[in-house]
Amino acid sequence: MDDLFAARSQMALSLGFHIIFACIGMVMPFFMATSHYKYLKTNNPLYLDLTKAWSKGVAIFFVTGAVSGTMLSFELGLLWPEFMLHAGPIFGMPFSLEGTAFFIEAIALGFFLYGWGKFKPWFHWFTGVVVGVSGLASGILVVAANGWMNSPSGFDFVDGKYLNIDPVAALFNDAWFTQALHMTLAAFTATGFAVAGIHAYLMLKGKYVDFHRKAFTIAIVFGAVAALLQPISGDISAKDIAVRQPAKLAAMEAHFETSKTAPLIIGGIPDVEAKEVNYAIKIPGALSFLAHGDFEAEVIGLDQFPEEHHPPVAVVHYAFQIMVGLGMILVGLSLLYFISLWKKKNWQIQRWFLWLFVLATPLGFIALEAGWTVTEVGRQPWIIYEIMLTKDAVTPIPGIRYSFFIFTAIYISLAGIVSFLLYRQIKAVPATLAQNSKTNADS
Repeated sequence: MDDLFAARSQMALSLGFHIIFACIGMVMPFFMATSHYKYLKTNNPLYLDLTKAWSKGVAIFFVTGAVSGTMLSFELGLLWPEFMLHAGPIFGMPFSLEGTAFFIEAIALGFFLYGWGKFKPWFHWFTGVVVGVSGLASGILVVAANGWMNSPSGFDFVDGKYLNIDPVAALFNDAWFTQALHMTLAAFTATGFAVAGIHAYLMLKGKYVDFHRKAFTIAIVFGAVAALLQPISGDISAKDIAVRQPAKLAAMEAHFETSKTAPLIIGGIPDVEAKEVNYAIKIPGALSFLAHGDFEAEVIGLDQFPEEHHPPVAVVHYAFQIMVGLGMILVGLSLLYFISLWKKKNWQIQRWFLWLFVLATPLGFIALEAGWTVTEVGRQPWIIYEIMLTKDAVTPIPGIRYSFFIFTAIYISLAGIVSFLLYRQIKAVPATLAQNSKTNADS
């Protein structure tokens, strides 16, 4: 393992770990605030129990996201010093604003967790909303910084120098909106289906079904709406990438040769040496339409770029297929849920219906990781698209492989700790509900 591969592997591990907990931390506060709102409107104690249970989960994910995010900020400087030397002054604004959003989120979460009985009810609810809004803003700002790497702006690059820096233009780069929209919807989809799947499983166990049904409903409504909007976001992103990063689109579709009426490739095994895709389903003209809105439009292939600037086609293509495939499964489940609301309410108590959502629990996060792989690996070999190569940004300090092993151990430990805490929290819910039911009955 050379230092470049070790550095990239460490960043991939760190980002892959952080993105899950960051997305849950962005979305769960909205579930919590919705449940709290329903409690304030209905005075149903089950919503109060649900709000308190979810608030503990929010705290766990906030702390984990904070730790993993802090590690990432150090890794950027340690692993990619040349990148930070030049990029830091340009795209530092979204990171500094993200820090502000993070502190607001931390303060609001403290108010919410310790504000029971101390604040007026609606102000207390509002602090929970602030947790969600500031967490969402934090995520969007980080994605804006990544968007700058895919669409660098806000400076002039002259004779190897970065001149006339405009941090505002860098923040609002051409990629920030499409990436932020797609990422936000992905976070709501993945978290919504994961939380719904857990509560669907607990419903199948037959205890405190009403409590878990209320939790399932809140989570799946958020997740299903986001899943149905995601294809629209994906179409916007594809059309944007076709213009800004045609090599990435070509890798996503394993489109080796520039052509008109380009087919959309579903599945298949790319053969990079032969420059063809085997065992694929091809829909004539569909890629041209999706990329440019015209079935006969020309789609740029990898043949228009030097081979040393080609992204890893197989990795990007497989990740893209996984993302789209799982996304369509979640769209189908979302439609199924809304059909059940509209016409078939009895489905929602059927075991087969609940098992579908249990099985879908991890699918959103697998799709999320696959989509992030497309975004990052599809930009390679550039760390700043068409400005700086990744190999030119890596630290010259040897022994990065040892850092990779250490960080791998840390992240595995964190994952284990978080899993244990969540398991303990879920196991504690029945005891809490039983105690509350007894208290209510006595009173």
